[in-house]
Amino acid sequence: MEKHLHIISFNVPFPADYGGAVDVFYKIKALAENGVNIHLHCFDYGRGEQPKLEQYCQEVHYYERFTGHKGISNTLPYIVASRKNEALLHKLLKDDHPVLMEGVHCTCPLLDKRFDDRKCFVRLHNVEHTYYYDLRCSTSSPLKKLYFWMESRLLRSYERKIAPRAAFMGITADDVAIYQTELGCKNISLLPVFIPDWQVQCPEGMGSYCLYHGDLSVDANEKAALWLIDKIFSQLHVPFVIAGKNPSEKLYAAAHENGHTCIVANPSEKEIQDMIAKAHINVLPSYTTTGIKIKLLNALFNGRHCVVNDATVMGSGLESACHTGTTPHAFRDIIAQLYHQPFTGDEIELRKKLLNDAFDNQKGAEMIISKIW
Repeated sequence: MEKHLHIISFNVPFPADYGGAVDVFYKIKALAENGVNIHLHCFDYGRGEQPKLEQYCQEVHYYERFTGHKGISNTLPYIVASRKNEALLHKLLKDDHPVLMEGVHCTCPLLDKRFDDRKCFVRLHNVEHTYYYDLRCSTSSPLKKLYFWMESRLLRSYERKIAPRAAFMGITADDVAIYQTELGCKNISLLPVFIPDWQVQCPEGMGSYCLYHGDLSVDANEKAALWLIDKIFSQLHVPFVIAGKNPSEKLYAAAHENGHTCIVANPSEKEIQDMIAKAHINVLPSYTTTGIKIKLLNALFNGRHCVVNDATVMGSGLESACHTGTTPHAFRDIIAQLYHQPFTGDEIELRKKLLNDAFDNQKGAEMIISKIW
């Protein structure tokens, strides 16, 4: 019997250049390679149509996301209301194929009685109400604080409402536990993140600098970079590189005050991979506690030492491969020690044991197929 699956994606999942897009794109690829006929529906708000997706999908449909005032609702979170689209629902109702919704963002069909008897599945990318609360704490903008607070409140109620209406697949054990204990979800399982075709290939020996990388236009990432400059590398005289999308003037100014810090703006994927491989320490503090950080996995598969805080590794199972600091003083001490410590073959073997089985796209595709069919 042929297997057909509708996948609704919160964004156009190619290029796979940030966490959510990475998981969606490599999931699509793995499912297609296992014989699933994919009917992809994605919301486009700036990325444009991507012919690469047609390589793995039987059909690809694009929908406008209703941004700004058009996406505001009194009862629905903005990330959901802005993706409520009757044309999408109409296409889904033309057949009875199962529907996989990528993220809480895409779960509007769960509120529609026409889908009451449909096989519906939700891939959680975060516990969204917690994620938005963390974002509220990370921004200094009063307007953004208000938005993130309101969105977090709406999301908590909404996530509790949809919890009994589909089968869920969480991305970390902690996310699964929160849905079970706090939101009353009885049908949820763990599905590890899908990743590029990485094999553990960390270079041994000594690297040249410390590296922080991420989308610098995101408040939480900028806050992490500024914290590193101010609290860590202002007192540690070792080379520090910050790399990522769209750094602000504020970040440039902070880096300029620190003589051994530089910013690499909008590097290509190849440049990022090269910087990770050449760094001696990947320094990756975080201010959000849910989901899993693709940049951490990238550093563990392809880089040397990793220094993180609790929020970066919480619920990930990756704690044993990282050096965790809880205070600025601890971060400085760890970095000062590791900066003169070669990265060894024993540490590479530890990562192989930890990562190769835990993040296997083929196993992930088989889990989805067995759950749906």
